[in-house]
Amino acid sequence: MRFSYVYILASKRNGTLYTGVTSDLIVRVWQHKEDLLPGFSSKYGCKRLVWFETHDDIEAAIRKEKQIKRWRRAWKLRLIEETNPAWCDLWDDLNAVPEGAILPEARALNLSGSRSSPTAKPG
Repeated sequence: MRFSYVYILASKRNGTLYTGVTSDLIVRVWQHKEDLLPGFSSKYGCKRLVWFETHDDIEAAIRKEKQIKRWRRAWKLRLIEETNPAWCDLWDDLNAVPEGAILPEARALNLSGSRSSPTAKPG
């Protein structure tokens, strides 16, 4: 089963928020962190993953993303603080890649159509 994700990035605690949706959370957050995605998140420095939610299908994730984007800022802050009161960057936990897994850099290259082969995390 392939999952989809809704996520919120922040520039800092109580800073600018960016809400997005993706089918590959690790690659997408890595792209934001490396400024590979021009637009709002890059312009306002939204690189800290502060909240995400997993969905069974992309349509449900897109509906949730649109719903959150319509919310007042206070509701978004409450959503983040319910599960991440310290506003920790969840990237560190998310990026705890098991040995032999494909690293985000290699996955991103493969998604972009590059011919380079994926590399595994060194043991």
